[in-house]
Amino acid sequence: MSGAGGGELPAEWVRAELPEIARLNPPLDRCLISDSVSVDFVPMRAVEPEGGGLRRPEISAYGTVKKGYTAFLPGDVIMAKITPCMENGKTCVVPDLPGAACFGSTEFHVVRTEPGIDARWIANFLLQHSTRHAAHRQMMGGVGQMRVPAAFLESLKLLVPPHSEQQRILDSLDELLSDLDAGVAGLERVRAKLKHYRAVILKAAVEGAFTAEWRKEHPDTEPAPELLKQILIERRRCWEEVQLQKFKEAGKTPPKDWKEKYKEPVALDASKLPSLPGGWCWTYVDQLRVSPIINGISIRGCQTPPGIAALRLNAMSENGFDYSQRRYLPLKPSDVDDLWIREGDFFVSRGNGSKKLVGRGTQAQEPNENIIFPDLMMRLRFAAFLRKTRWIPLTWGSLVIRNQIEKAAKTTAGIWKISQPDLARALVPLPPMEEQAHIVEAVEEQLSVIDHLEADLKAKLKTAQALRQSILRQAFQGKLVPQDPTDEPASELLKRIAAEREERARHAATVKQAKPKQKPQRKRAA
Repeated sequence: MSGAGGGELPAEWVRAELPEIARLNPPLDRCLISDSVSVDFVPMRAVEPEGGGLRRPEISAYGTVKKGYTAFLPGDVIMAKITPCMENGKTCVVPDLPGAACFGSTEFHVVRTEPGIDARWIANFLLQHSTRHAAHRQMMGGVGQMRVPAAFLESLKLLVPPHSEQQRILDSLDELLSDLDAGVAGLERVRAKLKHYRAVILKAAVEGAFTAEWRKEHPDTEPAPELLKQILIERRRCWEEVQLQKFKEAGKTPPKDWKEKYKEPVALDASKLPSLPGGWCWTYVDQLRVSPIINGISIRGCQTPPGIAALRLNAMSENGFDYSQRRYLPLKPSDVDDLWIREGDFFVSRGNGSKKLVGRGTQAQEPNENIIFPDLMMRLRFAAFLRKTRWIPLTWGSLVIRNQIEKAAKTTAGIWKISQPDLARALVPLPPMEEQAHIVEAVEEQLSVIDHLEADLKAKLKTAQALRQSILRQAFQGKLVPQDPTDEPASELLKRIAAEREERARHAATVKQAKPKQKPQRKRAA
């Protein structure tokens, strides 16, 4: 069983299992409504995380939702049972809504409290991290489809105070948490502004706004088309070196026409593209790479050696890799010759459950040991000129690249993916190399300030979350408000709930017996 543990019980409180004080996933009395009646429909996206409430219900006809959806009523507690929604705290009390009834995602558990038990008491109990962690441990199902079984709620234990004390505690909780929510909302507004400011800075960078005066002062700078010519020469040279190495390893002499097999990248027609500052040019990603775009490897591994060290997908950040996020694969070094990570290599996430995260990129810093990259990453090894200036990592976070990636991304089974050909065709604005260095320096200086502020906000939000959980713990331990000896004991409340249930059961049995049995109609002979 899970939920409330041992320890001293506050005066007049009792321990109870959830089914003693609430009905779990109760059926809807469907005879009350017809197919044309308007009902409220609650998709999972309508429930805000961390107990934020129900924000955007929809109106539907009963006939369109009566089959295949979860039914509930205003005043019920709904709790997301599927990952990651449950872990994110998508739990709330259903408010009064205009429809005759409510239907929602099949991924909700429903808790209908008995008289004398406030639904907010149950909702807040379910929102505790301790309860969510216990639910997570009992989840069942496959990866990405893990669900909390009904058995978890059926065995959930919690402390129940007298009804009057419930109200005092919940009133105090509402006051404390509303003040906390207001502070968190202020922090989130600041974070949103910083995100917008970051986008504005990157937009200015890729449009040349940071170096408008610099260009006037340096009119003789070698233009980007000349830099692109040098990159294309390096691209061909790297290809030839690889081919010669292959001939050498095979013990063969290169044929006379072997260089003719090199495929030049597709030339770009920029006549219909947005104009760029003087000296800049548009390029395809494919023109800038000096080796083929390749995916990493997918194979089962283990947490510890022996084996080949391989990054996990969560090792990627905007500023390089966390090389401690790794596992070990049962492979030999010769199996992964082309997958070793080098300093300056650029990596792109080729798959993610979020469209906003697919295609994000980072440039690798020097690894502290030989290590390879996973299947859900693609490697782009750019020309040395670009690795030096860090122009690509800077550009990659801008809307110029993001819009292209999100337009090209495709979804299968809930996973968004970007392909190698789509990545190769992505357009990149290319400034002269010297100008790139000036832009990157100016932008990184401003972004470092944003990074610092965002880190500070993250710490404050984490503190606010910890404070919320501390307040909830105090509430469910009976420490938030003083006990009142004149309150009716919770034990009497539970006795009354049990008696009312027995009475309802007797009444239902009487009604069922009183209903006349319908005789089957005989079919008339034709």
